[in-house]
Amino acid sequence: MKAIVADRAFSLEEGNHFYELDIDTPQPQDKELLVRVEAISVNPVDTKIRQSPVQNGPRILGYDCVGTIEAIGDNVTLFDIGDTVYYSGSPDCQGSNQEYQLVNEQLVALKPQNLSNIEAVGIPLTALTASETLFDVFGISHIAEDNVGKSILIINGAGGVGSIATQIAKQYGLYVITTASRDATVEWSQQMGADVVLNHKEDLRAAFKSHELAEVDFVFCTFSTDMYYEVMIDLVKPRGKIATIVAFNDKQDLNLLKNKSVTFTHEYMYSRPLHKTDDMIMHHRYLNDVTANLEAGIYQPTTNKVIEGLTAESLYTAHELLESNQMIGKLVINLIND
Repeated sequence: MKAIVADRAFSLEEGNHFYELDIDTPQPQDKELLVRVEAISVNPVDTKIRQSPVQNGPRILGYDCVGTIEAIGDNVTLFDIGDTVYYSGSPDCQGSNQEYQLVNEQLVALKPQNLSNIEAVGIPLTALTASETLFDVFGISHIAEDNVGKSILIINGAGGVGSIATQIAKQYGLYVITTASRDATVEWSQQMGADVVLNHKEDLRAAFKSHELAEVDFVFCTFSTDMYYEVMIDLVKPRGKIATIVAFNDKQDLNLLKNKSVTFTHEYMYSRPLHKTDDMIMHHRYLNDVTANLEAGIYQPTTNKVIEGLTAESLYTAHELLESNQMIGKLVINLIND
């Protein structure tokens, strides 16, 4: 089968070091599914890992996937051969930039029946990240009425994670404030359901005052934690919670959290599969919840760019688009027309 691989870390300025390789089709064991890959989504995490050292190469990148189950391990109980599924996998396994992939069934859900492959494949990684942040980190209730009166600031509301986080937060009762700057990103964030969209190129503290916005219960940072660290502390309520998916590049003063007793958390949705936690099944459950809301027409897909065909060249182009920081929503590569 075909896989798009790289033997070493590289920056885009070095040229395209992805290449096509023919490898054996793997066989599922235990709780593994063998999935025929039909569409993939390319995420910022792909670009970061592309630039990290390769261990036991060649390395196959890729997380989000939609595909059909072709074979199952002996202990699979959640799915059958022929099911069409979606998932985001785990960094400790070879990725979805190949024709067939193995994945643990606990990380997988049935694809929403009302969505095409290219619509569905933009969902898993971002929806899992948003769900873990909202329910696990912020501790919001699964009963929307319990969350009424609470508010959240999502920094970079038009990005992949921000787009689905806005929808989930609205569905479960939160008042949602997002940031964007271009007309297109402001419009997109409003389309996702944001109550207020602020210009992140301006002083957010001043913007809160001009819009008569009170301090928020939660802040979810999906862009440059260093840039917004002190701003987030100023804008969150006493005893509020801040979560980020972006690692610090600089040293920050954690003592700044003390005055308001602010909880600060790094969210990484691959912690469960990487550490094989007892509750790894939560990926399956969170995706099932997202699927139900998609099929009910409450959530909308966030795919906004589609590239046809998985090749070394198309994958390199996808990485270029992501690193331009101009993407709105999700970028998808379609392997098989559905």
